[in-house]
Amino acid sequence: MTTGVRRRMGVEERRQQLIGVALELFSRRSPDEVSIDEIASAAGISRPLVYHYFPGKLSLYEAALKRAAEDLAGRFVEPAEGPLGARLLRVMGRFFDFVEEHGPGFSALMRGGPAVGSSTTNALIDSVRQAAYEQIIAHLRVPEPPARLELVVRSWISLAESTALIWLDGRRIPREELQTQLVHDFAALMAVSAAFDDEMGALVRRVLADEPADGPFSDLVTRLISLAS
Repeated sequence: MTTGVRRRMGVEERRQQLIGVALELFSRRSPDEVSIDEIASAAGISRPLVYHYFPGKLSLYEAALKRAAEDLAGRFVEPAEGPLGARLLRVMGRFFDFVEEHGPGFSALMRGGPAVGSSTTNALIDSVRQAAYEQIIAHLRVPEPPARLELVVRSWISLAESTALIWLDGRRIPREELQTQLVHDFAALMAVSAAFDDEMGALVRRVLADEPADGPFSDLVTRLISLAS
């Protein structure tokens, strides 16, 4: 009979393991409710050893948040091919995948978790929002976005966040419907701005010119025309 020998991990490998374990626990419960003892137990090490790699829960939370932030920012990356409406729909699908996978942690992060007030935490959240903003602007092919366009895109990112938080509270609306609704919301915000600004009007006309008849933007236009009549 052979006896299994536990492999000794290097410093960085152990750190990454603890971050992964913390993220897994944070995906089930709010970080406020997860103790260092639980993280140590799930990782198969002692509590003092956790503190050997991280000075405290806040530093481990921030490290886990950094990995999650990089993951979430990556969900907004989409090849610049095909109609914009279809691209945004795929982005929203990946965004809600993340929200569903990390529900309690996502909620605690946006509403205020154990790292509230931490400049590191705030900077990471802002970095995700900035990455999302830059991706959307790149898809619109506007090298120097005017103030109205920046307002529209940043407002829409905030709307996506708040929509996800409301959905997590009860999931009373199917997520697929919300993903489509958020794409419609983006088109609606663009249209409202375009109604009062010629530059935005030209951008909206260019976007709509590339949309197929069965795309989400065209679907919204058809529904609004029907509603008005």
